[in-house]
Amino acid sequence: MRPAYELGAEVRVLRNVRNDGTYPGEATGTLLVRRGSTGFVREIGTFLQDQIIYSVHFLAEGRLVGCREEELQAADAPWVPSRFEAREHVVARVTLAHEGEHLVEAGEEGEVMRVVHDHPAGVLYHVYFAGRGTLVIPERTLDPVPETA
Repeated sequence: MRPAYELGAEVRVLRNVRNDGTYPGEATGTLLVRRGSTGFVREIGTFLQDQIIYSVHFLAEGRLVGCREEELQAADAPWVPSRFEAREHVVARVTLAHEGEHLVEAGEEGEVMRVVHDHPAGVLYHVYFAGRGTLVIPERTLDPVPETA
């Protein structure tokens, strides 16, 4: 098991990093670092002898956070930002249909199960809609869930 990144390497985090209860002084679930942020590898270690963990210093956020290798990419690698990420709730901007059959009505709420950043057509989402299953949806057809007053 060899680390993909060296000490001092600049890396980008691929998903939001939230406190899993191990970051001191912040409540569990608190957003620590937003996806797309870059930082520098300060330490390299392992967890359970089969996962490489990098301590990454995110300068703009002023945080030193542990990240698994699959959560990182080189900072100079192509980055495709997305509006949503896994577990976020979204609504269909338009009625979604397949071969003339209406599957989801505009305004219907779903949950993002997976984000596909590298599709030639742009960012796609696997979105679960209750009673309808999981559909693969382009980003332009989704909106955030409106905030309630």
